[in-house]
Amino acid sequence: MMAKARTAYVCNECGADFSKWQGQCGACGAWDTLSEIVLETAASAKAAAPARRGGWAGKAEAPKVTPLAGVRQADEVRVTTGIGEFDRVLGGGLVEGAVVLVGGDPGIGKSTLLLQAVASMSAALPGLYVTGEESLAQVAGRGHRLGLPLDGVNALAETCVEHILGHAVKLRPRLIVADSVQTLWTETLTAAPGSVSQVRESAARLVRYAKETGTAVFLVGHVTKEGGIAGPRVLEHMVDAVLYFEGDSGSRFRVLRAFKNRFGAVNELGVFAMGDKGLKEVPNPSAIFLSGGSRQPGSCVMVTREGTRPLLVEVQALVDSSPLSNPRRVAVGMEQNRLAMLLAVLHRHGGIATGDQDVFVNVVGGIRVQETAADLPVLLSVLSSLQDRPLADKTIAFGEVGLSGEIRPVPNGEERLKEAATHGFARAIVPKANAPKSGAYKGLEVVAVERLADAIDAAG
Repeated sequence: MMAKARTAYVCNECGADFSKWQGQCGACGAWDTLSEIVLETAASAKAAAPARRGGWAGKAEAPKVTPLAGVRQADEVRVTTGIGEFDRVLGGGLVEGAVVLVGGDPGIGKSTLLLQAVASMSAALPGLYVTGEESLAQVAGRGHRLGLPLDGVNALAETCVEHILGHAVKLRPRLIVADSVQTLWTETLTAAPGSVSQVRESAARLVRYAKETGTAVFLVGHVTKEGGIAGPRVLEHMVDAVLYFEGDSGSRFRVLRAFKNRFGAVNELGVFAMGDKGLKEVPNPSAIFLSGGSRQPGSCVMVTREGTRPLLVEVQALVDSSPLSNPRRVAVGMEQNRLAMLLAVLHRHGGIATGDQDVFVNVVGGIRVQETAADLPVLLSVLSSLQDRPLADKTIAFGEVGLSGEIRPVPNGEERLKEAATHGFARAIVPKANAPKSGAYKGLEVVAVERLADAIDAAG
Protein backbone atom coordinates (compact mmCIF):
# COMPACT_ATOMS: atom_id res chain seq x y z
CA MET A 1 0.00 0.00 0.00
CA MET A 2 1.26 3.47 -0.87
CA ALA A 3 1.59 5.74 2.14
CA LYS A 4 -0.33 8.99 2.03
CA ALA A 5 1.93 11.99 1.59
CA ARG A 6 1.75 14.80 4.11
CA THR A 7 -0.30 17.74 2.89
CA ALA A 8 -0.76 21.40 3.68
CA TYR A 9 -3.30 24.02 2.67
CA VAL A 10 -2.01 27.13 0.90
CA CYS A 11 -3.94 30.35 0.23
CA ASN A 12 -4.13 31.22 -3.45
CA GLU A 13 -4.25 34.94 -2.64
CA CYS A 14 -1.42 35.53 -0.16
CA GLY A 15 0.49 32.22 -0.08
CA ALA A 16 0.03 31.57 3.66
CA ASP A 17 -0.03 27.85 4.60
CA PHE A 18 -2.06 26.01 7.24
CA SER A 19 -2.10 22.47 8.59
CA LYS A 20 -5.85 22.00 8.08
CA TRP A 21 -8.49 23.35 5.73
CA GLN A 22 -10.64 26.30 6.78
CA GLY A 23 -13.11 28.46 4.96
CA GLN A 24 -11.32 31.76 5.49
CA CYS A 25 -7.60 32.49 5.24
CA GLY A 26 -6.37 33.63 8.65
CA ALA A 27 -3.66 35.79 7.08
CA CYS A 28 -5.43 37.87 4.41
CA GLY A 29 -9.09 37.21 5.22
CA ALA A 30 -10.02 35.86 1.77
CA TRP A 31 -12.76 33.24 1.64
CA ASP A 32 -12.54 29.81 -0.02
CA THR A 33 -8.96 30.25 -1.24
CA LEU A 34 -7.16 27.39 0.56
CA SER A 35 -5.91 24.59 -1.72
CA GLU A 36 -4.34 21.30 -0.72
CA ILE A 37 -0.74 20.66 -1.78
CA VAL A 38 1.62 17.72 -1.25
CA LEU A 39 4.55 18.13 1.12
CA GLU A 40 7.37 15.90 -0.11
CA THR A 41 10.44 15.65 2.09
CA ALA A 42 13.90 15.87 0.58
CA ALA A 43 14.65 12.27 1.53
CA SER A 44 11.53 10.87 -0.11
CA ALA A 45 12.08 12.94 -3.23
CA LYS A 46 15.66 11.68 -3.51
CA ALA A 47 14.52 8.08 -3.06
CA ALA A 48 11.74 8.43 -5.63
CA ALA A 49 13.88 10.06 -8.31
CA PRO A 50 15.97 6.96 -9.23
CA ALA A 51 12.82 4.86 -9.42
CA ARG A 52 11.20 7.32 -11.80
CA ARG A 53 14.26 7.50 -13.97
CA GLY A 54 14.64 3.75 -14.10
CA GLY A 55 10.95 3.05 -14.76
CA TRP A 56 10.34 5.82 -17.29
CA ALA A 57 13.45 6.96 -19.07
CA GLY A 58 16.14 4.51 -18.10
CA LYS A 59 19.48 5.59 -16.67
CA ALA A 60 19.81 9.36 -16.41
CA GLU A 61 22.80 11.48 -15.58
CA ALA A 62 22.78 13.82 -12.62
CA PRO A 63 22.32 17.46 -13.65
CA LYS A 64 25.40 19.64 -13.74
CA VAL A 65 26.23 23.27 -14.46
CA THR A 66 26.97 23.77 -18.19
CA PRO A 67 27.89 26.92 -20.13
CA LEU A 68 25.07 27.78 -22.53
CA ALA A 69 27.56 28.37 -25.36
CA GLY A 70 28.60 24.72 -25.12
CA VAL A 71 25.11 23.20 -25.11
CA ARG A 72 24.41 21.15 -28.23
CA GLN A 73 21.21 22.17 -29.98
CA ALA A 74 19.24 19.33 -31.46
CA ASP A 75 16.85 20.03 -34.32
CA GLU A 76 13.19 19.93 -33.35
CA VAL A 77 11.62 16.92 -35.02
CA ARG A 78 7.99 17.70 -35.77
CA VAL A 79 5.33 15.16 -36.62
CA THR A 80 2.43 16.35 -38.73
CA THR A 81 -1.03 15.79 -37.27
CA GLY A 82 -2.50 15.27 -40.72
CA ILE A 83 -4.63 18.42 -40.21
CA GLY A 84 -3.00 21.46 -41.81
CA GLU A 85 -4.73 24.10 -39.68
CA PHE A 86 -3.86 22.18 -36.49
CA ASP A 87 -0.21 22.00 -37.59
CA ARG A 88 -0.22 25.75 -38.21
CA VAL A 89 -1.43 26.54 -34.68
CA LEU A 90 1.11 24.12 -33.17
CA GLY A 91 3.92 25.87 -35.04
CA GLY A 92 4.40 23.38 -37.88
CA GLY A 93 3.60 20.09 -36.20
CA LEU A 94 3.82 18.25 -32.90
CA VAL A 95 7.18 18.27 -31.10
CA GLU A 96 8.44 15.26 -29.16
CA GLY A 97 7.77 15.63 -25.44
CA ALA A 98 5.49 18.65 -25.88
CA VAL A 99 2.57 19.11 -23.48
CA VAL A 100 -0.39 20.93 -25.07
CA LEU A 101 -3.44 22.18 -23.19
CA VAL A 102 -6.61 22.49 -25.31
CA GLY A 103 -9.56 24.41 -23.84
CA GLY A 104 -12.97 25.40 -25.11
CA ASP A 105 -16.70 25.43 -24.44
CA PRO A 106 -18.59 22.12 -24.08
CA GLY A 107 -19.44 20.52 -27.42
CA ILE A 108 -17.24 22.82 -29.50
CA GLY A 109 -15.13 19.95 -30.87
CA LYS A 110 -12.09 19.46 -28.60
CA SER A 111 -12.45 15.68 -28.29
CA THR A 112 -13.35 15.33 -31.96
CA LEU A 113 -10.26 17.21 -33.14
CA LEU A 114 -7.89 15.29 -30.87
CA LEU A 115 -9.36 11.92 -31.83
CA GLN A 116 -8.92 12.84 -35.49
CA ALA A 117 -5.31 13.88 -34.82
CA VAL A 118 -4.49 10.72 -32.82
CA ALA A 119 -5.94 8.50 -35.53
CA SER A 120 -4.07 10.38 -38.26
CA MET A 121 -0.74 10.14 -36.39
CA SER A 122 -1.16 6.51 -35.29
CA ALA A 123 1.29 5.24 -37.91
CA ALA A 124 4.07 7.62 -36.83
CA LEU A 125 3.18 8.00 -33.13
CA PRO A 126 1.34 5.12 -31.41
CA GLY A 127 -1.32 6.82 -29.30
CA LEU A 128 -3.12 6.22 -26.02
CA TYR A 129 -6.48 8.00 -25.69
CA VAL A 130 -7.41 8.30 -22.01
CA THR A 131 -11.03 9.22 -21.39
CA GLY A 132 -12.39 10.17 -18.02
CA GLU A 133 -15.79 11.45 -19.14
CA GLU A 134 -16.92 8.94 -21.78
CA SER A 135 -17.01 5.19 -22.08
CA LEU A 136 -14.80 3.34 -24.53
CA ALA A 137 -17.91 2.50 -26.56
CA GLN A 138 -18.69 6.20 -26.97
CA VAL A 139 -15.14 7.02 -28.09
CA ALA A 140 -15.07 4.10 -30.53
CA GLY A 141 -18.53 5.02 -31.83
CA ARG A 142 -17.40 8.56 -32.56
CA GLY A 143 -14.34 7.25 -34.39
CA HIS A 144 -16.43 4.96 -36.56
CA ARG A 145 -18.96 7.70 -37.36
CA LEU A 146 -16.11 9.94 -38.49
CA GLY A 147 -14.60 7.13 -40.56
CA LEU A 148 -11.23 7.29 -38.76
CA PRO A 149 -8.54 4.59 -38.94
CA LEU A 150 -8.41 3.33 -35.34
CA ASP A 151 -6.04 0.39 -35.82
CA GLY A 152 -3.04 1.98 -34.07
CA VAL A 153 -4.99 3.80 -31.33
CA ASN A 154 -5.31 2.32 -27.83
CA ALA A 155 -7.94 3.65 -25.44
CA LEU A 156 -8.21 3.61 -21.66
CA ALA A 157 -11.13 4.63 -19.44
CA GLU A 158 -9.30 5.71 -16.28
CA THR A 159 -8.97 8.79 -14.09
CA CYS A 160 -6.26 7.77 -11.59
CA VAL A 161 -2.93 9.24 -12.71
CA GLU A 162 -0.88 6.44 -11.12
CA HIS A 163 -2.85 3.81 -13.08
CA ILE A 164 -2.57 5.81 -16.30
CA LEU A 165 1.20 6.12 -15.97
CA GLY A 166 1.44 2.42 -15.11
CA HIS A 167 -0.28 1.52 -18.40
CA ALA A 168 1.88 4.04 -20.24
CA VAL A 169 5.06 2.43 -18.91
CA LYS A 170 3.93 -0.97 -20.25
CA LEU A 171 2.55 0.20 -23.63
CA ARG A 172 5.15 2.95 -24.24
CA PRO A 173 2.90 5.18 -26.40
CA ARG A 174 4.47 8.18 -28.08
CA LEU A 175 1.31 10.27 -27.73
CA ILE A 176 -1.15 10.50 -24.83
CA VAL A 177 -4.48 12.37 -24.80
CA ALA A 178 -6.04 13.00 -21.37
CA ASP A 179 -9.71 13.97 -21.74
CA SER A 180 -10.05 15.81 -19.48
CA VAL A 181 -7.52 17.03 -16.94
CA GLN A 182 -10.31 18.08 -14.54
CA THR A 183 -11.36 14.42 -14.12
CA LEU A 184 -7.89 13.20 -13.13
CA TRP A 185 -6.87 12.53 -9.53
CA THR A 186 -3.86 11.21 -7.69
CA GLU A 187 -3.75 8.83 -4.76
CA THR A 188 -1.43 11.12 -2.81
CA LEU A 189 -4.20 13.70 -2.25
CA THR A 190 -7.50 13.37 -0.45
CA ALA A 191 -9.18 16.25 -2.31
CA ALA A 192 -11.97 15.55 -4.79
CA PRO A 193 -11.21 15.25 -8.53
CA GLY A 194 -11.48 18.62 -10.22
CA SER A 195 -10.20 20.56 -7.21
CA VAL A 196 -7.33 22.97 -7.65
CA SER A 197 -4.82 20.71 -5.91
CA GLN A 198 -5.83 17.58 -7.83
CA VAL A 199 -5.69 19.33 -11.21
CA ARG A 200 -2.28 20.85 -10.45
CA GLU A 201 -0.68 17.66 -9.10
CA SER A 202 -2.17 15.39 -11.81
CA ALA A 203 -0.98 17.71 -14.58
CA ALA A 204 2.46 17.99 -12.96
CA ARG A 205 2.90 14.22 -13.02
CA LEU A 206 1.90 13.97 -16.67
CA VAL A 207 4.24 16.85 -17.58
CA ARG A 208 7.10 15.16 -15.73
CA TYR A 209 6.43 11.89 -17.52
CA ALA A 210 6.33 13.66 -20.90
CA LYS A 211 9.67 15.37 -20.34
CA GLU A 212 11.45 12.27 -19.04
CA THR A 213 10.23 9.93 -21.77
CA GLY A 214 9.75 12.26 -24.76
CA THR A 215 6.06 11.39 -25.01
CA ALA A 216 3.80 14.12 -26.40
CA VAL A 217 0.75 14.82 -24.22
CA PHE A 218 -2.53 16.58 -25.02
CA LEU A 219 -4.58 17.77 -22.04
CA VAL A 220 -8.23 18.70 -22.59
CA GLY A 221 -9.34 21.45 -20.22
CA HIS A 222 -12.77 22.65 -19.19
CA VAL A 223 -13.48 26.37 -19.24
CA THR A 224 -15.19 28.52 -16.63
CA LYS A 225 -18.12 30.86 -17.28
CA GLU A 226 -15.59 33.69 -17.64
CA GLY A 227 -13.95 31.82 -20.54
CA GLY A 228 -10.69 30.80 -18.82
CA ILE A 229 -9.50 27.24 -18.26
CA ALA A 230 -10.84 25.83 -15.00
CA GLY A 231 -8.31 25.06 -12.30
CA PRO A 232 -5.20 26.84 -11.10
CA ARG A 233 -3.53 29.45 -13.28
CA VAL A 234 -0.25 27.62 -12.79
CA LEU A 235 -1.63 24.89 -15.08
CA GLU A 236 -1.08 27.15 -18.09
CA HIS A 237 2.49 27.88 -16.95
CA MET A 238 3.35 24.18 -16.68
CA VAL A 239 2.46 23.21 -20.25
CA ASP A 240 4.30 24.09 -23.47
CA ALA A 241 1.29 25.34 -25.44
CA VAL A 242 -2.19 26.62 -24.59
CA LEU A 243 -4.81 26.42 -27.34
CA TYR A 244 -8.38 27.74 -27.12
CA PHE A 245 -11.29 26.56 -29.26
CA GLU A 246 -13.67 29.42 -30.05
CA GLY A 247 -16.90 29.66 -32.00
CA ASP A 248 -20.55 30.59 -31.82
CA SER A 249 -22.98 27.84 -30.89
CA GLY A 250 -25.08 28.52 -33.98
CA SER A 251 -22.17 28.58 -36.42
CA ARG A 252 -20.48 25.61 -38.05
CA PHE A 253 -17.12 27.36 -38.06
CA ARG A 254 -14.59 26.91 -35.26
CA VAL A 255 -11.45 28.91 -34.55
CA LEU A 256 -8.44 27.38 -32.77
CA ARG A 257 -6.16 30.04 -31.32
CA ALA A 258 -2.73 29.66 -29.68
CA PHE A 259 -2.27 31.86 -26.59
CA LYS A 260 1.04 30.29 -25.57
CA ASN A 261 3.45 28.21 -27.61
CA ARG A 262 7.06 27.46 -26.75
CA PHE A 263 7.58 25.89 -30.18
CA GLY A 264 5.86 28.41 -32.45
CA ALA A 265 4.17 31.79 -32.83
CA VAL A 266 1.56 32.90 -30.33
CA ASN A 267 -1.85 34.20 -31.48
CA GLU A 268 -1.67 31.80 -34.44
CA LEU A 269 -5.08 30.97 -35.82
CA GLY A 270 -6.58 27.82 -37.32
CA VAL A 271 -10.07 27.74 -38.85
CA PHE A 272 -12.25 24.63 -39.05
CA ALA A 273 -15.73 23.77 -40.25
CA MET A 274 -17.78 21.19 -38.34
CA GLY A 275 -19.47 18.62 -40.56
CA ASP A 276 -20.88 15.12 -40.39
CA LYS A 277 -17.36 13.72 -40.79
CA GLY A 278 -15.84 15.83 -38.04
CA LEU A 279 -13.78 18.99 -38.28
CA LYS A 280 -12.55 19.98 -41.72
CA GLU A 281 -9.82 22.56 -42.14
CA VAL A 282 -10.60 25.82 -43.96
CA PRO A 283 -7.49 26.71 -45.97
CA ASN A 284 -8.84 30.11 -47.09
CA PRO A 285 -10.56 31.61 -44.01
CA SER A 286 -10.71 35.12 -45.48
CA ALA A 287 -13.54 33.97 -47.75
CA ILE A 288 -15.81 33.04 -44.83
CA PHE A 289 -15.20 36.30 -42.95
CA LEU A 290 -16.37 38.42 -45.89
CA SER A 291 -20.08 38.73 -46.65
CA GLY A 292 -19.55 38.98 -50.41
CA GLY A 293 -21.65 41.10 -52.72
CA SER A 294 -21.83 44.88 -52.65
CA ARG A 295 -20.78 46.91 -49.62
CA GLN A 296 -23.45 48.33 -47.33
CA PRO A 297 -23.35 51.52 -45.23
CA GLY A 298 -21.40 50.94 -42.02
CA SER A 299 -19.12 48.23 -43.46
CA CYS A 300 -15.38 48.31 -44.03
CA VAL A 301 -12.97 45.47 -44.83
CA MET A 302 -9.63 45.39 -43.04
CA VAL A 303 -6.55 43.19 -43.23
CA THR A 304 -5.68 41.90 -39.78
CA ARG A 305 -2.83 39.61 -38.89
CA GLU A 306 -3.21 36.51 -36.73
CA GLY A 307 0.16 34.95 -35.98
CA THR A 308 1.88 34.49 -39.34
CA ARG A 309 -1.29 34.76 -41.43
CA PRO A 310 -2.96 37.89 -42.86
CA LEU A 311 -6.77 37.70 -42.80
CA LEU A 312 -9.44 39.80 -44.49
CA VAL A 313 -12.11 40.65 -41.93
CA GLU A 314 -15.22 42.79 -42.25
CA VAL A 315 -15.88 45.44 -39.59
CA GLN A 316 -19.47 46.63 -39.26
CA ALA A 317 -20.73 49.67 -37.40
CA LEU A 318 -24.22 50.93 -36.57
CA VAL A 319 -24.65 54.55 -35.51
CA ASP A 320 -28.09 55.68 -34.40
CA SER A 321 -29.51 58.57 -32.39
CA SER A 322 -29.66 57.66 -28.71
CA PRO A 323 -32.68 58.22 -26.44
CA LEU A 324 -30.36 57.95 -23.42
CA SER A 325 -28.52 60.75 -21.69
CA ASN A 326 -25.41 58.56 -21.77
CA PRO A 327 -25.20 57.00 -25.28
CA ARG A 328 -24.04 53.41 -25.50
CA ARG A 329 -20.69 52.24 -26.86
CA VAL A 330 -20.79 48.52 -27.63
CA ALA A 331 -17.87 46.67 -29.24
CA VAL A 332 -17.95 42.96 -30.15
CA GLY A 333 -14.62 41.56 -31.28
CA MET A 334 -12.50 44.48 -30.06
CA GLU A 335 -11.82 46.41 -26.87
CA GLN A 336 -14.64 48.71 -25.86
CA ASN A 337 -12.39 51.31 -24.25
CA ARG A 338 -10.48 51.65 -27.51
CA LEU A 339 -13.73 52.33 -29.37
CA ALA A 340 -14.51 55.20 -26.99
CA MET A 341 -11.02 56.61 -27.51
CA LEU A 342 -11.32 56.41 -31.31
CA LEU A 343 -14.66 58.23 -31.27
CA ALA A 344 -13.04 61.02 -29.29
CA VAL A 345 -10.25 61.27 -31.88
CA LEU A 346 -12.87 61.34 -34.66
CA HIS A 347 -14.56 64.29 -33.00
CA ARG A 348 -11.40 66.20 -32.11
CA HIS A 349 -9.42 65.74 -35.34
CA GLY A 350 -12.11 64.78 -37.84
CA GLY A 351 -14.79 67.27 -36.86
CA ILE A 352 -17.44 64.54 -36.65
CA ALA A 353 -19.40 64.32 -33.39
CA THR A 354 -21.11 61.16 -32.13
CA GLY A 355 -21.79 62.36 -28.58
CA ASP A 356 -25.57 61.97 -28.97
CA GLN A 357 -25.39 58.71 -30.93
CA ASP A 358 -25.36 55.05 -29.91
CA VAL A 359 -22.39 53.34 -31.58
CA PHE A 360 -22.26 49.57 -32.08
CA VAL A 361 -19.22 47.89 -33.67
CA ASN A 362 -18.96 44.22 -34.61
CA VAL A 363 -16.15 42.17 -36.16
CA VAL A 364 -17.86 39.66 -38.47
CA GLY A 365 -17.22 35.95 -38.06
CA GLY A 366 -16.53 35.84 -34.34
CA ILE A 367 -12.94 37.03 -34.78
CA ARG A 368 -11.45 39.06 -31.94
CA VAL A 369 -9.09 41.73 -33.26
CA GLN A 370 -6.46 42.70 -30.72
CA GLU A 371 -4.11 44.77 -32.87
CA THR A 372 -4.20 48.51 -33.54
CA ALA A 373 -4.49 48.04 -37.32
CA ALA A 374 -8.28 47.99 -36.83
CA ASP A 375 -8.39 51.65 -35.75
CA LEU A 376 -8.79 53.18 -39.21
CA PRO A 377 -11.35 50.61 -40.51
CA VAL A 378 -13.44 51.09 -37.37
CA LEU A 379 -13.59 54.87 -37.83
CA LEU A 380 -14.35 54.55 -41.55
CA SER A 381 -17.21 52.12 -40.84
CA VAL A 382 -18.59 54.48 -38.15
CA LEU A 383 -18.40 57.39 -40.60
CA SER A 384 -20.10 55.31 -43.31
CA SER A 385 -22.98 54.39 -41.00
CA LEU A 386 -23.37 57.93 -39.69
CA GLN A 387 -23.61 59.35 -43.23
CA ASP A 388 -25.62 56.33 -44.48
CA ARG A 389 -23.26 56.06 -47.42
CA PRO A 390 -21.24 52.95 -48.27
CA LEU A 391 -17.53 53.05 -48.99
CA ALA A 392 -16.37 52.52 -52.55
CA ASP A 393 -16.67 48.92 -53.69
CA LYS A 394 -13.61 46.66 -53.21
CA THR A 395 -11.97 49.02 -50.72
CA ILE A 396 -9.88 47.85 -47.76
CA ALA A 397 -8.16 49.84 -45.02
CA PHE A 398 -5.79 49.33 -42.10
CA GLY A 399 -3.77 51.59 -39.84
CA GLU A 400 -3.35 52.79 -36.27
CA VAL A 401 -4.90 56.12 -35.33
CA GLY A 402 -2.95 58.23 -32.83
CA LEU A 403 -4.44 60.59 -30.28
CA SER A 404 -3.19 63.58 -32.24
CA GLY A 405 -4.99 62.40 -35.38
CA GLU A 406 -2.00 60.92 -37.20
CA ILE A 407 -2.25 57.60 -39.07
CA ARG A 408 0.57 55.41 -37.80
CA PRO A 409 2.05 52.39 -39.64
CA VAL A 410 1.46 48.78 -38.62
CA PRO A 411 3.76 45.75 -39.01
CA ASN A 412 3.85 43.66 -42.21
CA GLY A 413 2.12 46.23 -44.38
CA GLU A 414 3.25 44.75 -47.70
CA GLU A 415 1.98 41.28 -46.75
CA ARG A 416 -1.42 42.78 -45.95
CA LEU A 417 -1.54 44.58 -49.31
CA LYS A 418 -0.56 41.39 -51.10
CA GLU A 419 -3.40 39.50 -49.40
CA ALA A 420 -5.87 42.20 -50.42
CA ALA A 421 -4.67 42.14 -54.03
CA THR A 422 -4.96 38.34 -54.08
CA HIS A 423 -8.67 38.59 -53.18
CA GLY A 424 -9.41 41.14 -55.90
CA PHE A 425 -9.59 44.39 -53.95
CA ALA A 426 -9.01 47.48 -56.06
CA ARG A 427 -8.34 50.23 -53.50
CA ALA A 428 -6.47 50.36 -50.20
CA ILE A 429 -6.38 53.23 -47.69
CA VAL A 430 -3.22 52.71 -45.65
CA PRO A 431 -0.67 54.71 -43.61
CA LYS A 432 1.92 56.49 -45.70
CA ALA A 433 4.76 54.51 -44.12
CA ASN A 434 3.07 51.23 -45.22
CA ALA A 435 2.77 52.27 -48.88
CA PRO A 436 4.83 49.97 -51.16
CA LYS A 437 8.17 51.48 -52.13
CA SER A 438 8.74 49.32 -55.20
CA GLY A 439 5.51 50.12 -56.98
CA ALA A 440 1.86 49.23 -56.49
CA TYR A 441 0.41 45.75 -56.71
CA LYS A 442 -1.32 44.82 -59.94
CA GLY A 443 -4.92 46.01 -59.92
CA LEU A 444 -4.64 47.60 -56.46
CA GLU A 445 -4.62 51.38 -56.00
CA VAL A 446 -2.86 52.30 -52.76
CA VAL A 447 -3.97 55.57 -51.15
CA ALA A 448 -1.39 56.65 -48.56
CA VAL A 449 -2.62 58.97 -45.79
CA GLU A 450 -0.87 60.75 -42.92
CA ARG A 451 -3.76 62.32 -41.00
CA LEU A 452 -7.27 61.25 -40.10
CA ALA A 453 -8.70 64.10 -42.15
CA ASP A 454 -6.86 62.76 -45.22
CA ALA A 455 -8.36 59.27 -44.64
CA ILE A 456 -11.86 60.76 -44.36
CA ASP A 457 -11.38 62.60 -47.65
CA ALA A 458 -10.03 59.45 -49.32
CA ALA A 459 -13.05 57.45 -48.17
CA GLY A 460 -15.24 59.94 -50.02
